[in-house]
Amino acid sequence: MARNIQSLERAAAMLRLLAGGERRLGLSDIASSLGLAKGTAHGILRTLQQEGFVEQDTASGRYQLGAELLRLGTTYLDVHELRARALVWTDDLARSSGESVYLGVLHQQGVLIVHHVFRPDDSRQVLEIGAMQPLHSTALGKVLSAYDPVAHSEALEADRKAFTDRTVCDPDDFEHVLDLTRARGYAADVEETWTGVASVAAPIHDRRRMPVGAVGITGAVERVCRDGELLPELIAAVRDCARAVSRDLGAGRF
Repeated sequence: MARNIQSLERAAAMLRLLAGGERRLGLSDIASSLGLAKGTAHGILRTLQQEGFVEQDTASGRYQLGAELLRLGTTYLDVHELRARALVWTDDLARSSGESVYLGVLHQQGVLIVHHVFRPDDSRQVLEIGAMQPLHSTALGKVLSAYDPVAHSEALEADRKAFTDRTVCDPDDFEHVLDLTRARGYAADVEETWTGVASVAAPIHDRRRMPVGAVGITGAVERVCRDGELLPELIAAVRDCARAVSRDLGAGRF
């Protein structure tokens, strides 16, 4: 019979301890609760912290669960379920807006397109399911970076390439964009990724109010914008679509 790996058992016990009771615990509390030497407990915590499963408050030195563990906890929501819930609403959004609709999720420091509804006209279009988009410049990417702590970290750590002269690359300026995104409830990309193209996107949440994706429309600037600003009716339509999908996933009203 195979023997259990003690270090993994201790790490699992540590995560369970942090998941219940006090929100944050000190090293001594953790060590005594689990019957471990402080040095042993600290070594495990340091490893968990490096992997993003645990975070340490700089002021108090106490530990709490990290963003990466929270992300793993949402894996019950399969991407196919997200797509299935969004099918009707994204079709409606394409018809009402007259533009292409994209559904994206965080994947490998970028946005993975998991659903794409063509613009409802006779123009030649290419299906972009499986394509990757950058986090820092696209509307979908900004939404994920604003609401998902893992996406936020990856966007800041990545090489933020300037695709056009409008692309926001400076970290402080990028943080301001994310603050604005959270305040407004949507993100904009007006020629920041592709010249002549504009996008607007909004976040999708699950029943635990965790961000699980983003939905948005993309079109030519002359159709999507007026005087350099996104049309208010398109912003409202995208936000309504995101809220509808979120409700179908059990998030309730936003």
